[in-house]
Amino acid sequence: MSATAAGTDAPGEGSTGSDAAHSERAVRYPAANDAHEAITIGVSMSLTGALGLNGRSALLAQKIWVDDINSRGGLLGRPVQLVVYDDRTDGTLVPDIYRRLMDVDEVDLVLGGYGTNTLAPAMPLIAERNRYFVGLMGLGVNTERQYPNYFAMIPTGPDPSSALTEGFFELAAQQVPRPRTVAFISADAEFARNPIIGAAENAEKHGFTVIDEITYSLSTSEFTPIIDSVVGKDPDLLLLCCYLDDSIGLVKALRSSDWVPKMVGGAMTGPQSTAVKSALGPLLNGVVNYEYWLPVPSMMFTGVEALMNTYQLRAQAENADPIGSYMAPQAYAQMQVIEQAVAATGSLDDQALAQYTRTESFDTVVGAVKFGIGGEWEHPRVIQVQYQNVTDAGQEQFKHSHTQVVVAPAGYTSGAFRYPYRAK
Repeated sequence: MSATAAGTDAPGEGSTGSDAAHSERAVRYPAANDAHEAITIGVSMSLTGALGLNGRSALLAQKIWVDDINSRGGLLGRPVQLVVYDDRTDGTLVPDIYRRLMDVDEVDLVLGGYGTNTLAPAMPLIAERNRYFVGLMGLGVNTERQYPNYFAMIPTGPDPSSALTEGFFELAAQQVPRPRTVAFISADAEFARNPIIGAAENAEKHGFTVIDEITYSLSTSEFTPIIDSVVGKDPDLLLLCCYLDDSIGLVKALRSSDWVPKMVGGAMTGPQSTAVKSALGPLLNGVVNYEYWLPVPSMMFTGVEALMNTYQLRAQAENADPIGSYMAPQAYAQMQVIEQAVAATGSLDDQALAQYTRTESFDTVVGAVKFGIGGEWEHPRVIQVQYQNVTDAGQEQFKHSHTQVVVAPAGYTSGAFRYPYRAK
């Protein structure tokens, strides 16, 4: 929920970042009368704007955790309350939001919002204040800074740039006859740069030749010329690093072409969204792409089924992704890390919590999590999914694993990899 949805007026378009942050009231969940007794956890979350759908999905999972922990008596014998500001997918608003959370709302703990867009602009202030900070889905946010009290709830591990596409290239290298060449198509945007660097490293590691690298502007609406420019070079593999609507445009343009690469996908941030899945329907069949969690037997960790059942029952009312497989487990696990650190230390002290989190392992709905260098997961757990058996645009089929088959890594697979890529 955004502050405007709670009944406050949104700032005018000409407002400065500081004015915008201070002109909106926080949404508190739950809105209890005895809020002064609660342990308050403050967060800047992208609830509207380009990333609003994912932000609302994350917040719903966090609300479910609040309901769960409060039903068990809260933390340290006190109820828990979230204090949330909508940063509207505008990173310039984030520092003032966290400053307000700490200095005006005086929250007990600060929580990292969703994605690099929110986490990166928060980090300088968080480091200056020496606060404990568990972030959600930021890719390599702490690689250069190495702030010791930051922890990342994203299963990309110690080398986040390469983790998204490692499985894609491993799979390709195992095929007979072995593919040899690859082309990259990526957005000319910050979110795409590190994954493409990682993809180039993985291509070299596994012996593939990159024969074309194309970047497109985020204002691009017609993708057929981009696909056409690759066709003449006929690479064996086509790696896409794109975002939401771009995923739809690129896959539709590819499927309109007579050209069929042996594998396609890799680093698409889009097919994880139910809206994108429904928009593409059977056009997704054959695509291979990264995911972080899916309801396959090897990933049904303790508590995750109950979480997803509750999430899906509440998603429509919260205007969140109706399935939530991408965001909900990670966001709930983010809260479980805080819960277990507070319970184990008996404290809300930032340094005590950070010290505990640096050294211990956590039992979560996404499995066991232990943090390593830079606050990243000590061991990556990125899966590669191949879309198979998609019959139409219906959403119900995407709640199940038969349309999203985990094909890598070994130990998490749920079905056979189909190679080469087939359009149907």
